[in-house]
Amino acid sequence: MARVKKGVNAHKRHKKILKLAKGFYGAKSKTFKAANPAVMRSLRSAYIGRKLKKRQYRQMWIARINAAARMNDISYSRLMDGLKKANIDINRKMLSEMAIYDAAGFAKLVEAAKAALK
Repeated sequence: MARVKKGVNAHKRHKKILKLAKGFYGAKSKTFKAANPAVMRSLRSAYIGRKLKKRQYRQMWIARINAAARMNDISYSRLMDGLKKANIDINRKMLSEMAIYDAAGFAKLVEAAKAALK
């Protein structure tokens, strides 16, 4: 049976990791042994960050909606309850955009929500 040497494959794998480590500080961008755990950690953090970004956007939309709702004399939770009871199905992203760029339209939605709550 022929002997298998793994030099080519190892070189490819090392090059791939070092390419991902470009821009890291010191030996972490130069040597495989230092770069490998740094790259693994950074990839893990990037994955987590993609999930956190979605949470942060939703949090921002809710804060904007709440601020605009309180300017129309209603709280965020009462507004959302009223919209649900009025069968107005609109997501938080669009509500926050309306709150910023279309105050009159947002005010109409608030009136519909208030009417549905009574």
